[in-house]
Amino acid sequence: MVNPTPDTLYTDLAPDLRINRVVTGLWQIADMERDDRSVDLLSAAQSMQPYVDAGLTTFDMADHYGSAEDIAGLFRSNCNPGDSYRVLTKWVPEPGGSSAETVRTAIERALKRLQTDRIDLLQYHTWNYGDLSYIDDLHHLQALKAEGLIGHIGLTNFDTAHLRVVLDSGIEVVSNQLCFSLLDQRASGQMAQLCAERGVKLLAFGTLAGGFLSERWLGKTEPSNEALATWSQMKYKRYIDAAGGWEPYQALLSTLQQIAEARSVSMANVATRCILDHPAVAAVLIGARLGESEHITDNLRLQALELTAEDHAAVRSALTALTPIPGDCGDEYRKPPFLTASGDLSHHLNEMPPPFPTQSVGEDRVLAGSGTSWEALAGFSRAVRVGDRILVSGTTATHGDRVIGGSDPMSQTHFIIDKIEGALRSLGGRLEDVVRTRIFVRDLNDWEPVARAHGQRFSDIRPANTLVEARLVGDDYRVEIEAEAIISEGS
Repeated sequence: MVNPTPDTLYTDLAPDLRINRVVTGLWQIADMERDDRSVDLLSAAQSMQPYVDAGLTTFDMADHYGSAEDIAGLFRSNCNPGDSYRVLTKWVPEPGGSSAETVRTAIERALKRLQTDRIDLLQYHTWNYGDLSYIDDLHHLQALKAEGLIGHIGLTNFDTAHLRVVLDSGIEVVSNQLCFSLLDQRASGQMAQLCAERGVKLLAFGTLAGGFLSERWLGKTEPSNEALATWSQMKYKRYIDAAGGWEPYQALLSTLQQIAEARSVSMANVATRCILDHPAVAAVLIGARLGESEHITDNLRLQALELTAEDHAAVRSALTALTPIPGDCGDEYRKPPFLTASGDLSHHLNEMPPPFPTQSVGEDRVLAGSGTSWEALAGFSRAVRVGDRILVSGTTATHGDRVIGGSDPMSQTHFIIDKIEGALRSLGGRLEDVVRTRIFVRDLNDWEPVARAHGQRFSDIRPANTLVEARLVGDDYRVEIEAEAIISEGS
């Protein structure tokens, strides 16, 4: 058995939250229970013990990973006395918003399943940034953290812009769990830079791309979609296609094989170590099919592995033949068509409700309201649809009684665009339908971060735009934006 040193085995997400650098992921429980199959929960729980005995004491799961939380709870009630381990879980609410009571109910349900009185790390996912209730959910979670039901809050699959919005809104976040592999390098850019600036660590999943970055696929003929056996394989084969296809992928595998043979380790070790060596990454997640297959020895060998500068250079050279995965982290969960992930890993959305309530007025006018006090006071709508046109009122970073994004003009701008997008979706439009934006900034010195945020969100849309300095109503507001859209046939 390979025995890594404590320095290579563990890392601190927070002063009181020490986790393995290789976390055992239990998402495959959902796949094992697919098509009405059942898993022996007690046997699966007992299969966690060898991991803990080997020093692999951190497990990651979610409310929708089948029976994973129940299995972890059974392990807690039956593990060896004195065992110390960490449980990281996720709450993935349905779209449409949650009250403080429903958030509490969700966390209490997880606590009951896990048979504990405190969740070490609760990670939050939202499906739609245009549904502004994600901010409410996070504030409710922060209240439960203060109460002691949650140790720390993390995010999962948040992009760079919205990680920034959350941090600038005062939410105490220690981590962001997202897809990061040699095939998918999105996290290595702006996301890594923001994490370095703000002290947030990345938890990387998908580092083996559903097993595609391993000996199993080296030199093999490209499989048909029908031949793929698991949800993970179905998902990550789409990444291979998006990254340039089977030929450059096989060239990358050849490079990994050469390094693996020189180091007497597996190709999976090399592929994962490349990600683990990134300074923004605190830990990687490697899935386990409890009771069916385990990778304890290989995971320990991974943590003891040291790659040379020449190894990393060889891998970087192989990556130049790949096409970068487009967009930002988490886009595959929110932006169709080719990487949409809902349904791959057991979570199936029944509907995506409109973010704002609407009201028909007359024969050809529909109003959308975002519920701010300003709308009722001044007698206006957040947006109005007339025929195929949607006009969005001047919009600030107001949500309820809060200013979202703190005093940061870039974060305020991103949230305002979310709010505009929510209004458009409620009226049958999309952000892609916008043809004109007007931006008003309190201080002209803020023009660049505001313009950069606008550029990130509208880079492929390119509406007509005007930016001017203006005296805004409300001392906390740095920026206000209005928009006009013409609905296209694809909306």
